[in-house]
Amino acid sequence: MRKNSILVKTLLLFTLCVSSYAEESLKEADCIILEDENSIVCKYTHTRVNYDKTVIVEWLEPNGTVSRSRKMLIPAGHGSVYDFRYIKGRAKGEWTFRVVDKDTITSTKFSLN
Repeated sequence: MRKNSILVKTLLLFTLCVSSYAEESLKEADCIILEDENSIVCKYTHTRVNYDKTVIVEWLEPNGTVSRSRKMLIPAGHGSVYDFRYIKGRAKGEWTFRVVDKDTITSTKFSLN
């Protein structure tokens, strides 16, 4: 009986550690192109924290030039931030949406034709 108890405690501790690591490492970016609304909407998601967090959002043109960079505040308890641009007037090719969160850079790419 004692061996089973130790095994159950070990499995619970392992599960807790793995789920904590997964929560800490959740950082992702995604963009959607809404042609009928002439918009590109990008979202950065991170694990919710109990303090305000400032990130830097950057849009990189197909040639690598940063076309817009801005600091955005993610309020305590929130897990995401959105930014959008209009399609009209944007260079054709593969764009990069990049977010700098402390020492971590998270990015995604999308194409405009």
